[in-house]
Amino acid sequence: MPAGPAVPVPATVPPAAVAPSSPARVRASWQRSERYGVTPEEVVPVYADGVPTDSLFYECGAEVVRALHGTLAGEPVGFMLTDPQGLVLGRWCDDPAINRSLDRVHLAPGFYFGEQTAGTNGLGLALADRVPTLVRGDEHYVAPLRRYTCAAVPVLDPRGGGLVGSINLTTWSQASSDLLLALAQAAAGNTTALMQVRAGGGAPLPPTRGTVFHVLAGQCPAGDADPCTSAGWRAAVASVRTAVAAGRVVAVVGEPGAGRATAASLARRAAGLRERVLVARPPAAEDVAGWLALWSPELRAPDTCVVLGDADALPAWAAEQLAADVAAAGRPPGAPSPLVVTAAGYTALPEALRTLVDAVVEVPPLRHRPDDVEPLARALAAQLRHREVEFTPRALRTLRAHAWPGNVRELRAAVRDAAARTDVVDVQHLPPGVLSEAARPLTRLEQLERDEMVRCLTRPGTTVGRAAAELGLSRATLYRKIAQYRISV
Repeated sequence: MPAGPAVPVPATVPPAAVAPSSPARVRASWQRSERYGVTPEEVVPVYADGVPTDSLFYECGAEVVRALHGTLAGEPVGFMLTDPQGLVLGRWCDDPAINRSLDRVHLAPGFYFGEQTAGTNGLGLALADRVPTLVRGDEHYVAPLRRYTCAAVPVLDPRGGGLVGSINLTTWSQASSDLLLALAQAAAGNTTALMQVRAGGGAPLPPTRGTVFHVLAGQCPAGDADPCTSAGWRAAVASVRTAVAAGRVVAVVGEPGAGRATAASLARRAAGLRERVLVARPPAAEDVAGWLALWSPELRAPDTCVVLGDADALPAWAAEQLAADVAAAGRPPGAPSPLVVTAAGYTALPEALRTLVDAVVEVPPLRHRPDDVEPLARALAAQLRHREVEFTPRALRTLRAHAWPGNVRELRAAVRDAAARTDVVDVQHLPPGVLSEAARPLTRLEQLERDEMVRCLTRPGTTVGRAAAELGLSRATLYRKIAQYRISV
């Protein structure tokens, strides 16, 4: 349920806040650069001992950028890949003059070039606001960078939507820059598509739309139906409850899908507070302004708490406005904070939110909480069918044995798919991926082969010999492929 009616976007977040180059975004970046203590006279080098080039993003991005660079041979343009923190992973340029110039300002592999190091610049602002960005000559904060124009585009992981890096194109400030951003966007799009293919194909994630909904209200009654009983889960909820009672701003961290927002919501209720708990998750960066305006007024309500999920996905300007809204909420010292945030880790939070947080609690991933798998599976199936659903012993053994890289989110999808097809869930009703622990992402053809093998092997009363005959394989080949895909039946 929405937290309230939509209201006009505050003046501090103009509609142009996500334009590739807007005075509002540049001014905000200059202010952050000044707070970070960046000197405007020179780029102070910050060097990393070793450049990680073994990621899927680097493999795909380097292939795309090399091809694009080859079509612009001899042009004074530097092509760069960076990680999410602005560490330059690679640079491609065959113009000697601009190469020497970029070396002098340390825009080179092994050096950090984010806002905190180099002030306002294209790649730093693109990573901070998570939108395509063009920064021209005098818009740079550090004087030596004003001879360049920089276009940068953040790259998101097609499998999970997380920020994996950026693609940056830099040329002289007096050169035409009309096509620079378009080239960077094309390279970023091709990189994402190539990552999707090499990660095993499948449909790409739909663009995130953001959410605001009313999740809990009132005090937590005795015997509240929290199905999780593991020591790790209970300890995390208790730690959040203690921090909330002490009036601290809490960051609940851990892997996506592990139950971070649920732990925060349950802890708020268990603390004995009579309040509404709203959960909000950010949309794509270009839609954040309206989404933030929808619910941020609720921070001033004395009986409301907002659990902000995936706060590490917020653009820098939105994190700054949110921090200002929390400060303006005006709750007395020691009173519970109106905000709880969740993120992959404390350091992943935008700097404006890190300064607010004074307690960090980690929720263990589901693979470290095997005692929670069975009660969670039963509860999730009952949510779908509105009654108890039975699980065979071997189905429960299979669920407990799986590593659940997607955590509770993956378990929910697996259980609901199975419970929608039967009253008694057995192994053959579970998704093939639950019975396989492949050491690497599978191609679409490999997935089809694995799924067909699992279908045959899980049929009641089957044997390996019968499955091999149906698949047209020898027993030895089937055993080899079972080991290859790490199929456990």
